[in-house]
Amino acid sequence: MSARVVARRLGRKLLPRFAPAATLHSHATSFGFKEVNEEEKSKLVGNVFTKVATNYDIMNDFMSGGLHRLWKERMVSKLSPFPGMKHLDVAGGTGDVAFRILETINSVNRRAAEDILEDDLQEETQIYVCDINPNMLDVGKKRAQQRGLGDMGSLVWVEGDAENLTFKDGSMDGYTIAFGIRNVTHIEKVLAEAYRVLKKGGRFLCLELSHVDTPVFKQLYDYYSFSVIPVLGELVAGDRDSYQYLVESVRRFPPQEVFASMIADAGFQKVEYENLVGGVVAIHSGLKI
Repeated sequence: MSARVVARRLGRKLLPRFAPAATLHSHATSFGFKEVNEEEKSKLVGNVFTKVATNYDIMNDFMSGGLHRLWKERMVSKLSPFPGMKHLDVAGGTGDVAFRILETINSVNRRAAEDILEDDLQEETQIYVCDINPNMLDVGKKRAQQRGLGDMGSLVWVEGDAENLTFKDGSMDGYTIAFGIRNVTHIEKVLAEAYRVLKKGGRFLCLELSHVDTPVFKQLYDYYSFSVIPVLGELVAGDRDSYQYLVESVRRFPPQEVFASMIADAGFQKVEYENLVGGVVAIHSGLKI
């Protein structure tokens, strides 16, 4: 995979400060490039994912040339899943990340000591897939059945809001969110909730489309984003508008350094990020210590 790593350990004192709240959270009342009130944004985003649910993963393959699979695998490798863990995958309705986590744990199970039953380890493992959109969750449940995972107690499907989780304080060993946090109304609330539900020593990981710095590459990326992706959306999914929103929402999402500072402000330590494909996507991470 073509990747440029710019992982940085960001001590809180070294992080850039952006005093004006409007500058830091200007995306909070936006739907793509449109300014909307918060209630309207929630409804509009919900409508987008209701429309794209059945074609979501297919479109990810088309838009990224299949690279999204490698990006998700990279994030899961940073998580280092282990048998018996309690993990929360937010905005993960189609199950793409959760399945990878469970497959990694099962591969560990197969290497476990012979006197430990694999079924016992699987029963202890709990991967919670939380999504605010029931249509996305329905797609994930169907995919789980197709993979033979539908009856496993290890996968738990939860309809819930990333800004107001129903899980107990300090209940999770890990938290992941892939291509979801830019769609929320209040990023800072999502980060606060992630910190709250994690145990001490728990890891936060966020995979998100991000910002390209290299001028020539940025021009190509912008052309692809605004001229190709909406057309693909129309041809493949019959929905140009939703994918026009997607590319606009990426441009409204905070740059890598700013988002890293938000993660640190939520209380996380050892905050770092890794740029992939020149910053087209970034994997952010932090620990609750």
